[in-house]
Amino acid sequence: MSASEPVWLTMGVTDGSTAPGSTVPRRGAPGASAGAGALLRLLRDGAPRTRSELAALTGLARSTVTGRIDALLAAGLIAPTGETASTGGRPPATFAFNPAARIVLGADLGAAHARLAVTDLAGSVLAVTSADLDIALGPEAVLDWTVEHGLALLAEVGRPAADLLGVGIGLPGPVEHGTGRAVNPPIMPGWDGFDVPAYVRERIPVPVMVDNDVNIMALGEHFTAWPEYAHLLFVKAATGIGCGIIASGQVYRGAQGAAGDMGHIRVAGADDVPCRCGNTGCLEAVASGAAIAKHLTEQGIRAGGSLDVVELARSGSVPALRLVRQAGRDIGEVLAGAVNFFNPSIIVIGGSLSLAGDHLIAGVREVIYQRSLPLATRHLRIAAARTGETSGAIGAGAMVIEHALDPARLDASTDFKTNG
Repeated sequence: MSASEPVWLTMGVTDGSTAPGSTVPRRGAPGASAGAGALLRLLRDGAPRTRSELAALTGLARSTVTGRIDALLAAGLIAPTGETASTGGRPPATFAFNPAARIVLGADLGAAHARLAVTDLAGSVLAVTSADLDIALGPEAVLDWTVEHGLALLAEVGRPAADLLGVGIGLPGPVEHGTGRAVNPPIMPGWDGFDVPAYVRERIPVPVMVDNDVNIMALGEHFTAWPEYAHLLFVKAATGIGCGIIASGQVYRGAQGAAGDMGHIRVAGADDVPCRCGNTGCLEAVASGAAIAKHLTEQGIRAGGSLDVVELARSGSVPALRLVRQAGRDIGEVLAGAVNFFNPSIIVIGGSLSLAGDHLIAGVREVIYQRSLPLATRHLRIAAARTGETSGAIGAGAMVIEHALDPARLDASTDFKTNG
């Protein structure tokens, strides 16, 4: 970023990270002490409002609201949207969030694929690209591809690099969110401890944030499809199994960033099934796409992975459908404990295995409603993911958006201290 650009663009993210264990801020109504950042959070619902309406909603004096509106206008984060009907005198002007003010680049890097998306500040996809890319090629090769094709996407949408708010990246392994470094990733040779934010910033000089792929998929689903649910569990059922947690509208990562690793919780009756983590009986070892493919192969039905399982299930293969349904039950067995413990509003099932049809979700529902407490399931919704293949890339961008537009971060910047 150039020195002439607003301080809020880089405020608090010069190292490409947040503090370990930190969370994504929740959008909601500001209180009476609202600064310009909190006022923006209120306007991010997209509804145009007048100064008087904002003053009434926040409890701030109209003159204070005017100063903060002026600061947000100067930053381009809001824009005039016209005038309302006059009740006498000059019609009052209205203002709304301007999602086109900046763009973000989100990268969802999987075990064997890479997907990039450029979005505006509301998470609307402006351009997307994807490719088969083996994460085992190593960080330099994979990140060079990400930078090259990310810049090509910016050119495709006709936006200069100066408009880029930041880059978000999801990795298919454990990530220390505070540093953006992978930690002992089992399928990512050469990535352990690699400084991903620094490497990308050398090529695209903007803030860079990194998280594991399931967290960004959870954020992508919550940000675009289920914002009304403050407590959400996103389950990715694919080659492996993982869970992203949204608690009180925020991504919950735990003390070391390991929250949600449900794939290595033991399943009853599977003590003799070895798992790649070194233990036995893990959920991933019995209910993942890879595990189902192995069972089908043992039955003489050719299946090389999750996508083959999905194809067989969709074509009506009875053995595949039975195994997918049982996988749902096994996942539900683990989730039933999480429902009692965490009491989510909604469980969203995604990942390639969820494309097999209703059988996976049916198995999940069957066990959860049988094994969880009635109070915890009274209003619980269990649904298929809505965002599709772009959820991870959208979520990676949303991670950057929520961090950069955090009210406290904006209000602490020079731009808003002097104007609000």
